[in-house]
Amino acid sequence: MAQKLWTKNYDMTSEIERFTVGRDREMDLFLARYDVLGSMAHATMLATIDLLTTGERDLLLNELREVYAQCERGEFVIEDGVEDVHSQVELLLTRRLGDVGKKIHSGRSRNDQVLVDLKLFIRHELQEVVLLVKQLFDELQRRSEETKDVLMPGYTHLQVAMPSSFGLWFGAHAESLCDDVLMLLAAYRQANRNPLGSAAGYGSSFPLNRQLTTDLLGFESMAYNVVYAQMGRGKTERNLAFALASVAGTLSKLAFDACLFCSQNFGFVKLPKECTTGSSIMPHKKNPDVFELIRGKSNKLQALPQQVTLIMNNLPTGYFRDLQIIKEVFLPAFDELKDCLNMAHYIVKRMEVNRHILDNPIYEPMFSVEEVNSRAAAGVPFRDAYRQVGMEIEQGKFHANKDIHHTHEGSIGNLCNDKIAALMNERIADFHFGRAEEAERTLLKR
Repeated sequence: MAQKLWTKNYDMTSEIERFTVGRDREMDLFLARYDVLGSMAHATMLATIDLLTTGERDLLLNELREVYAQCERGEFVIEDGVEDVHSQVELLLTRRLGDVGKKIHSGRSRNDQVLVDLKLFIRHELQEVVLLVKQLFDELQRRSEETKDVLMPGYTHLQVAMPSSFGLWFGAHAESLCDDVLMLLAAYRQANRNPLGSAAGYGSSFPLNRQLTTDLLGFESMAYNVVYAQMGRGKTERNLAFALASVAGTLSKLAFDACLFCSQNFGFVKLPKECTTGSSIMPHKKNPDVFELIRGKSNKLQALPQQVTLIMNNLPTGYFRDLQIIKEVFLPAFDELKDCLNMAHYIVKRMEVNRHILDNPIYEPMFSVEEVNSRAAAGVPFRDAYRQVGMEIEQGKFHANKDIHHTHEGSIGNLCNDKIAALMNERIADFHFGRAEEAERTLLKR
């Protein structure tokens, strides 16, 4: 007989089971280790309110540590006929401990189990995302400093506009990641609140100690109102999806620029040949497929908030099975974004910049504003200087002075990379990752 936590004296038809279970067994493998951690905290708490003896608690904790180790080794599986990760963990405990294993579900529902699993999963995955964002940020800042004196054209409307630099270009994407981290921080803090003890969304008649499980799992606080704790399902994923999409937006723009700059018509940057792909019929081709795939995957990730929103935005208060579908688009998104961040770091590190772009005379007009400003500084009214330089360009008489002296904050000559780095470090420190890590280590050692 299939293992289901809600089984009574009848079975559903195979068609209904297939449709309602969906991809849950596959998706729940993402959550297995976190289901075990939640169960460890819950069992510890149950012993403090006399729903478990200390002996029963110790038996459960020892078995749960073994299941956790299986998860770490990649050996945990959800067996055929077992509905989800919660059922599988309880089945393993019951096989090994008999009636003691059946006591683990007292005072909780699959609803708050999956909520705590998701929040622990999000917390762990966000830490990895943030560390990879910081890795790419550091590389972009390094390249910015390395190329701060290499000028390149800046564009508006895809028309040559004013002088820019590779220092500005690399640095701009670094600072963009700094703001993305602010969104990740907001999502992390929302996720880092304990829903365990809300049961099916209306609490429990058992005298649960929710503060204890909050402390054991290293959450910043609990989600206090039990109805709101369940209302957080979907909302947490949606808000987190917007944060992931923000990072993806930065990656997409970086990748689009790089694809453009790699083309022969621009020739601003070049990839090592071993980092490109070829054509089946054109022997000269060296394609920037890495950047194209980063762009495509990042654009796909930017659709995630809308997918989550459309699944959960017209649901009333309470749990509904619709929410199950969110896992299918949400859980794999982290690996996809982490892959893009890793590859962006890999390829940015190896990208070669063209230090002689401005040798081409077609870029001379972009120094027109420099000349207008120079004449204005010498006393010519700005509007008159503008007209003078415009006429010289029209008549082919304009000769650019390429000696650039920008000194204000954030300009070519004053990138403020040190201040941007300090801002990034300050924001990352606000996550307090160590607190969650220490709580999990302590729980596993108990």
